[in-house]
Amino acid sequence: MLNNICEIVENVQLTNYNTYKINAKTKYLALPKSKEEIIGLIKYLKANNIKYFILGNGSNVILPDNIFNGVVICLKNYNNYEIVDDKIIASAGAMIPKIANDAINISLKGLEWATGIPGTIGGSVVGNAGAYLHEIMEFVESVEVLDKDLNIKKLDKKDITYDYRYTNFKDDKSIVILSVTLKLEKGNKEESLALVKDRLERRQASQPLGYPSAGSVFRNPSSELPAGKIIEELGFKGKIIGGAIVSKLHANFILNNGNATSNDIKSLIKEIQDKVLNSYDINLKCEQEIVEWD
Repeated sequence: MLNNICEIVENVQLTNYNTYKINAKTKYLALPKSKEEIIGLIKYLKANNIKYFILGNGSNVILPDNIFNGVVICLKNYNNYEIVDDKIIASAGAMIPKIANDAINISLKGLEWATGIPGTIGGSVVGNAGAYLHEIMEFVESVEVLDKDLNIKKLDKKDITYDYRYTNFKDDKSIVILSVTLKLEKGNKEESLALVKDRLERRQASQPLGYPSAGSVFRNPSSELPAGKIIEELGFKGKIIGGAIVSKLHANFILNNGNATSNDIKSLIKEIQDKVLNSYDINLKCEQEIVEWD
């Protein structure tokens, strides 16, 4: 029956569906391509009491090592978007770097910071992704969602609670983001491209971009006290647990050194948090979502 709704693959290893390259597994992987397929799929799963988990690009999550006895819904194929004047209307699975680059190419400014964020627009809104003192909620005009009662609703920005690396979508997993409308400003293409080039060079010099990771592990406690600096001062650069290693280039990155498990990464996170709490009385908050499956 599921195959009548959208593309379904059985017994899938999710190594290529998360940027940490963790060998998580799922009984079923659903790959919807349209809003109608997503709605039909979730209606069916709810009606039949089947567990599901929604995954974007897997770029800010730590998937578990065990198998998910349900349906992982990957939105990467639900990725269409259009740009109308200064607005972008994007399906939840559209990649934010592609949106940002296309906006720059027609002289819209605001998303230059997002060209290096390897996530979907839906996932970026859930976690209020950001960089270089900007965040996605600055540019959100409205979000189309499917609520827990399977009603499609349009939420204006004022209806969404958000903060640093947070929106209320993080707390309520029954709400599914279907599409996002962004509002940008007219800019100068050459100035935007120069800004992107400068930031890319800075990232390449300071971040381990060539290794499997999920970006920054911890939120910065404050703008004056970056998490990476604290972790580095405590001597964690190069620290290894199993197949996971704290980057020698940037201490707020944990890398998969070849065969890292979810538990390896979580153990490193816990050890860092405990040491920072004991040494600085600071409770480092994880920016990445640690996923637990029943």
